Amino acid sequence: MTAHADKPLWQPSAERIAAANITAFTRRAEARWSRQFPDYAALHAWSVEHPEHFWTSVWEFGGVVGERGERVLVDGGRMPGARWFPEARLNFAQNLLRSRDDSDALVFWGEDKVRNRLTRGELYREVARFAAALREQGVSKGDRVAAYMPNMPETVIAMLATASIGAVFTSASPDFGVQGVLDRFGQTEPKVLIAADGYHYSGKVIDSLPRIAEVAAKLPTLARVVIVPYVHHDGHDLSGIAHARMYADFVAPHRGETEIAFEPLPFDHPLYIMYSSGTTGVPKCIVHCAGGALLQHLKEHQLHSDVRPGDRVFYFTTCGWMMWNWLVSGLAAGATVLLYDGSPFVGDGTILFDYADAEGMTHFGTSAKFIDAIAKTGLEPRKSHRLDTVRAMMSTGSPLVPEGFDYVYRDIKSDLCLASISGGTDIISCFVLGNPTLPVWRGEIQCKGLGMAVEVFDESGRPVEREKGELVCTRPFPVMPIGFWNDADGAKYRAAYFERFENVWCHGDFCEVTAHDGLIIYGRSDATLNPGGVRIGTAEIYRQVEKLEEVVESLVIGQDWPPENPNDVRVVLFVKLREGVALDDGLIARIKKTIRDNTTPRHVPTKVLQVADIPRTKSGKIVELAVRNVVHRQPVKNVEALANPEALEHFRNRAELAS
Repeated sequence: MTAHADKPLWQPSAERIAAANITAFTRRAEARWSRQFPDYAALHAWSVEHPEHFWTSVWEFGGVVGERGERVLVDGGRMPGARWFPEARLNFAQNLLRSRDDSDALVFWGEDKVRNRLTRGELYREVARFAAALREQGVSKGDRVAAYMPNMPETVIAMLATASIGAVFTSASPDFGVQGVLDRFGQTEPKVLIAADGYHYSGKVIDSLPRIAEVAAKLPTLARVVIVPYVHHDGHDLSGIAHARMYADFVAPHRGETEIAFEPLPFDHPLYIMYSSGTTGVPKCIVHCAGGALLQHLKEHQLHSDVRPGDRVFYFTTCGWMMWNWLVSGLAAGATVLLYDGSPFVGDGTILFDYADAEGMTHFGTSAKFIDAIAKTGLEPRKSHRLDTVRAMMSTGSPLVPEGFDYVYRDIKSDLCLASISGGTDIISCFVLGNPTLPVWRGEIQCKGLGMAVEVFDESGRPVEREKGELVCTRPFPVMPIGFWNDADGAKYRAAYFERFENVWCHGDFCEVTAHDGLIIYGRSDATLNPGGVRIGTAEIYRQVEKLEEVVESLVIGQDWPPENPNDVRVVLFVKLREGVALDDGLIARIKKTIRDNTTPRHVPTKVLQVADIPRTKSGKIVELAVRNVVHRQPVKNVEALANPEALEHFRNRAELAS
């Protein structure tokens, strides 16, 4: 079976297509604009050719609370520079807090230690209290509120309270070290920091208070540090933390507050500051606007993910990854948001599937690496769990290999829409993603996102199909960043996305449009291998290597070779093997043969070396560029961005790399 097999792995039923939100949206758009859209390709073409009509329809279908104004798009030929809904006024938090009923808004599991839930009414009241406390602290429009938090209800409360005022929310997960937090919050200068006293991971309790004290001491703009009790139950000594108060004490004067004074704000008012991974230097601070994030997330939840009122949406994420921001927006679609803090492998490794059954999960979001990992262990959730409510499974973080698709349909559930999705922190959303009314083809992302003029360019900037190239977006979209923080003339912003092709967003993914109008992503362009001048995506090699039973994970780089005349590169593959397995000549030969038989001779590594661990970012992405720097004895500029920076030592001063 190949990635272009004759039959899809999954095909939605006629009933499911008829009931889908995107079908209802299509019928409404046809009536509204006197058009006909016989298939998704026609709908997508209209969405990029007539953006004013399309995004107006998204606003109306999503029931956005706010004043839209007359104009939709100004300077639509400029990228960057286009302006969306310039006369609009809205509040992001108001759109996520439309209901105050007794249905679940948030459900929270902290591994197997903590369980909690908030109704929509309770969430509204908690946000009202926290917002009043922020105002009393002097927080106003444009100020920054930072969260050094696990993925728990208080983080959502703090974000919504911040947005209700028109302040700007920014976050990092509690596994970041002190310097990693300062590299981020030190640039954005928050007035208030909210932080949990610790967190759970793999059954262990990690105390965060000493790190919070260090961080607070080095952020001179802080007026208040709010400590959320989570892992400590014997009281808290806050004497060493500047400006600290416990969460309950911070909101106590406002316990009677039941209403939120939502600030009506421009469409492009700053909502979030997100951070690039920072593995090549101090993280870039990417500023996203409230209107763009709201419209794009409504589109992706309601149309591409088929999220309906009452659905229960989960994504395994931390507060240092944009999938947290994406997940929380599910509230705007009327969904219950399922939060989880900790390791996904607690106990027997089934806790996320336990969560799915216990809470009636409808949308199960995770990473390709999680799917790969449980496939390697032989887990068969379909035999141990009902999963009867799960309609969609979403995967991101890295390309989901074709064998991962096979595993999901064979060993998790045969009747669900498996949506491999891809975008990034840069757009706090997706360029390419799922569609509940389209088939799922093995190894392919289903479609380009509505309203996203996605194409693949070759080296000369020419659009290509069924040929590998650069993922680009040729027209503006509402969720383009406002810019970078502290980049007054926009030079860093333009350099990041618009220097390669004029007036075109170049995203930095190496990919291909398939015969089904889907996409395959082969890895990051800056990590693409180039032996003999032939471009090779790293994911092409990972797919083959990780088929082997002995291989847990792998990482590949191009090493300048020969060192004295580095006009070419050789492919070097590092493998992490199962416990007790050693790399020998026989296994090396099998690895090389598997790659050669399924790709090309160019893909075959010159060197195959064993390592004890593979370095990755906090969101689980392996870091080829950091390893390449270590191998070439160049500095890794920001090891604080890594979840396991010690793993880099496995690649340093390897004698085999000099021969």
